[in-house]
Order: sequence, then structure tokens, then C-alpha cells
Amino acid sequence: MTSARRMLIDANTTPFYHVINRCVRRAFLCGEDKLSGRSYEHRRGWIVDKIKALSTIFCIDICAYAVMSNHYHLVLKIDVDKAKSLTPKDIISRWYQITKGHAIATKYMNGDALIEGEHMLLDALIAEWQERLSSISWFMRCLNEEIARKANREDECKGAFWEGRFKSQALLDEQALLACMMYVDLNPIRAGIANSLQSSDFTSIQERLNALSPNSLTPLSTQPPVDNTQPLPHKSLAKFDGATHLHQQTGIPFHFADYLELIDWTGRAIRHDKKGFIDNLRPKLLNELGIESDAWLLSAKEFRRQYSGVSGRWDAMCAFKHKQGGKWCRGKSHSQALHPEQINGLTLL
Repeated sequence: MTSARRMLIDANTTPFYHVINRCVRRAFLCGEDKLSGRSYEHRRGWIVDKIKALSTIFCIDICAYAVMSNHYHLVLKIDVDKAKSLTPKDIISRWYQITKGHAIATKYMNGDALIEGEHMLLDALIAEWQERLSSISWFMRCLNEEIARKANREDECKGAFWEGRFKSQALLDEQALLACMMYVDLNPIRAGIANSLQSSDFTSIQERLNALSPNSLTPLSTQPPVDNTQPLPHKSLAKFDGATHLHQQTGIPFHFADYLELIDWTGRAIRHDKKGFIDNLRPKLLNELGIESDAWLLSAKEFRRQYSGVSGRWDAMCAFKHKQGGKWCRGKSHSQALHPEQINGLTLL
């Protein structure tokens, strides 16, 4: 039985979430259909452009993404403080970029006088819109509806384009966030469609590497930004700020140099043409977090399979499930609980 989205996403518990959505009816999100010979590669740009545009509207940052042939992955961070700091006019202005809004809000923005009843209605609207601007569900709704409409128009058909509502995983601690971002960024390499980070098209790691080397930029899309009003500037990816704790930072709690070292080491280790050899020099982040190499590589390959709607320390996962009304957690296996000395199924040294 599926759970209500409000039970699976709780920004007060953790701001970080992994979301995934898949196409239905064997539809191609992008890539090339070998049966018809038709290319849908340009649709990758639709996803990247749209998430960047929506990130400028919503109080949600993009930590990682990977756009595959019939599904995509996102690691998102809810910026609760940003949402709370928005003024009424900020809220209305942002909301109007994705919907038609409301006549009372338009009247307010135009500087027209409001009667008491209109003020009460406006306050209720602003409160509702403010909450939605930090909602992953609304972010995903705006993303998926736009892509589905465009794809159906292009395919000249009607009906559902997505398999169903998106799946989400709460990332409760630094280890969970790190493992999930690595899993997302290495998707093309695991799938065998890329053999290096630089050639992993339409991933956040390629974008970050391109930002370091402007002369080697690979265009993510030839499509213009998708928006209902006017083109929006694309927001950059969430920054690595190097903080030591998940809830004591404004970005991603690692240094990018350390993340790059670890993802390069992990990518070389899991490539099919690099079997049997791993450099004995363990990356700095593995040593700092106390994670065994073999357990880390397993997590980088099978993060999605190892965990259900939540990932983190075993006690934190159980607490999260209990708070949301769940009765059990899935860790490293369906039938066995992880030992207290294990984190995310990654055995501590």
C-alpha cells in the first residue's frame, strides 16, 4: 500500500531527498528508439532546462541529477529558511510564474485597495503558496506535467506519459546524501553508456566538471528554457560548502575536491572494463566517514535497491518511519535489521 506524500517528505527531519520518475508504455524520455530509428535525445534538455527554471521559482536546490533513456534521478534540497524569508510580493511573483494566480493577488500587486474580506483571502492564499514553494511534490508536478504535454504533442498521442507518481527517498545523514549523489552521478557509467565522468552527458557531475573547464563546455540542450511567462535565468547547482553536519550548512556538506576524488575512484572501480584493480589509496571522504571500500562500492551500484523510502543510520530510519506512521524499515535486506554499528548498510571500520 502506498503512503501519502506528506508522510514521506518532511523538511523538518531532513531537507535532502532523492526522487526518481520513469516513463510508461515503453515511452522514450530521450535516447534513440532502435525499432523506429527515431531519436528523442533532445528531450534530455527539456528535463535539465525545466529543473533549472523551476529551481529559480521554488525554494528547492538541485544537488545532483541524471537524465537516462526512460527515467531520471534528482537529488533535491528544500531551502526552508529561504521559503520563510519570502515577502508576500515575492511569493505572489514566484507563484505567478507557474500559474495564473488569483484575481485578489493581482489586485494587491497592482496596488489597488482591498476590503477586509479580500485581505483575509489574500493572507490564506499567500500562506498556501508559500508552503507550496518549498514542496517537492509541487516542484515535481510542475516538472512532469510540462514534459508530459510536450512529449505527447510530439508523439501525437494522448494518455499517461509517466509510470505514476514519483518515488522519493529521504536522505537522513551525510553518508546517505553522499552515497545517493554518487549513485545518481554514476548512472551512465553503471549503465555502460559512458566510460568517464566527462562523457556522462546530462548529469550534474558533467556540468560541475564543465564549469571548472569553460573551454570544454558541452551544451546541455539546444532547447530554450521552458516557462509559462518568460525565459528565466538558470540557477546553478547547489554548492559544496564543506560543512561538517547535514543540518549546519546552506549547501552540500562536503568539499567538492573530496567529492571529485571519491567519485573518480568509485567510477573507475565499478566500470566493467576495470575489473580486478582498485588503487590502495582510499579517498579522503571514505576515511573521514569510516566506510569500508567494498561496502561503499556496493552502495554506489545498488543504492536504489538497498533502501526504500528512507536512507540513513538505522536508528534514524526507524525514528523517521515511526514518526510517519510506518511499522518497518528496509535496510540492507528485507528480512534482516542492520546492526547498530552499520550506517546505510555500510559497515564502519
